[in-house]
Amino acid sequence: MKADKILGEERRNFILNFLTKTTSPTTGGELANLANVSRQVIVQDISLLKAKNHPIMATSQGYVYISHEENQNNLKERMIACKHSPEHTKDELNILVDHGVFVKDVIVEHPVYGDLTASIMVGNRNDVKEFIKKISQHNASYLSQLTEGLHLHTIQADSDDKLDLACEELEKAGFLFNEAF
Repeated sequence: MKADKILGEERRNFILNFLTKTTSPTTGGELANLANVSRQVIVQDISLLKAKNHPIMATSQGYVYISHEENQNNLKERMIACKHSPEHTKDELNILVDHGVFVKDVIVEHPVYGDLTASIMVGNRNDVKEFIKKISQHNASYLSQLTEGLHLHTIQADSDDKLDLACEELEKAGFLFNEAF
């Protein structure tokens, strides 16, 4: 349902309401179309909403609202260290999602900025495909290229067994970082 042009605070309330009621990521373009404004206006609105501590995350698939219920749904969470070349990113992510693991983010330690974290939010092969496609389309670099391939991921699954099996496969593939590097 496309609305007449919505102004200021009313538009931000509309965005917030929309994001809290949807379960899938929504792109800035989709929100712009719904609010009858430019994508840049949506980007600014999202920044203002984040500044008011609304838990909105920008992912490669679009904006998502992270509710407290989603954070407390008994998922097991782990941070893992990986190291590989950019060419192996797809393989690494597919190993994780194939084991029922959700990849929340990638983190690298920059010598000037400290920890840099970017949302990945992939949970299946299609998400991985879209993530890799966006990197390619935008000719973007992987954050891990700043650290010679070394990076962290926050991963989640509904059991420790899934996390363990995924980590075993990453180790077999040579992607899990250990002191031997």
